[in-house]
Amino acid sequence: MTDLTLLGWDAERQEQFDEHAAAGLVPYRVSIQHRGAYDVVGEDGERRCEVPVRIVRAAASPSDLPVVGDWVAVEQTEPGRGVIHAVLPRRSKFSRLAAHDPASATTEEQVVAANVDVVFIVTSLNEDLNLRRLERYLTLAWESGAAPVILLTKSDLVDDAAPAVAEVCEIAVGVPVHTVSVRTGEGLEAVRSEVGAGRTAALLGSSGVGKSTLVNVLVGEELLATQEIRADGKGRHTTTRRELVRLPGGGLVIDTPGMRELQLWVADHGLEEAFDDVTSLFPDCRFRDCAHETEPGCAVRTALDEGRLSPERWESYRKLERELEVLERRLDKRAQAEQRRKWRTMSRAMRARQREEGGR
Repeated sequence: MTDLTLLGWDAERQEQFDEHAAAGLVPYRVSIQHRGAYDVVGEDGERRCEVPVRIVRAAASPSDLPVVGDWVAVEQTEPGRGVIHAVLPRRSKFSRLAAHDPASATTEEQVVAANVDVVFIVTSLNEDLNLRRLERYLTLAWESGAAPVILLTKSDLVDDAAPAVAEVCEIAVGVPVHTVSVRTGEGLEAVRSEVGAGRTAALLGSSGVGKSTLVNVLVGEELLATQEIRADGKGRHTTTRRELVRLPGGGLVIDTPGMRELQLWVADHGLEEAFDDVTSLFPDCRFRDCAHETEPGCAVRTALDEGRLSPERWESYRKLERELEVLERRLDKRAQAEQRRKWRTMSRAMRARQREEGGR
């Protein structure tokens, strides 16, 4: 038997679930997402579940369907099997723009992990460290509703991690930054302290930065497949699916495949949080609608001239801001197109009904 509180269950969840319990359904948490099926874990252990076709068709977008970390209402159909009939409201979700063909107009949200308390942004110190990519991860992490924490792995492979740590801390104001080595044990206790009983962490980062190796160390066994780093010092991609893993101390971690691309989803709040040192300058500009280009009295231009704000940091902010503006326009066009389709469908139905009534 599994204590649901160790999976993150609490009184608020129970209250949300009352209507489903009245229908004879049972709470489970999604641990693995397969093609067309889900592994879930609950008080009686694990089950393999399906989602009815009617629910899939009724979903406004793929993001409405279950993902790893979701709490779901399950009908227990037979031993080890079940059917998911509902997804409980998410307290947090880490989302990105779903990978797509650049020539396509497809704009869909991909929820990477749900109901996460801590987002571990994992990058290695030997080859993978990229400040601009970290800023992108931080933007989405702040938007998710979870608390971001940066893990700088493979610290045993560098002579002095201090300069890299200082650079990261400069762009990650207020975010805990830990250097970690699974070989020496450095930083492992700091990681464990972030994932207490009933808390969930998601490990996010590029391929080969040591996410699965770190999970194995936290679990205390070789649960997830790993590979040795390559001769050039870069890691090898191993994880192919997202998986919720329970830790001995009662916490949970979601291991995720390395992300080759991380395109922003809606993240206005996240951008403001991730670039608080930049956005905090805006109120000091002389003009409320300052474009921060050639206007007199611009606090941003002053900070750049005085060296208090680096050109790279400012350009990174502007790049992500432009990316979000493009996304917003695409979403607005899609919403308008969907509204037109609805009106056309309603008009056809009304005309068909009028013809039917006129023929009587």
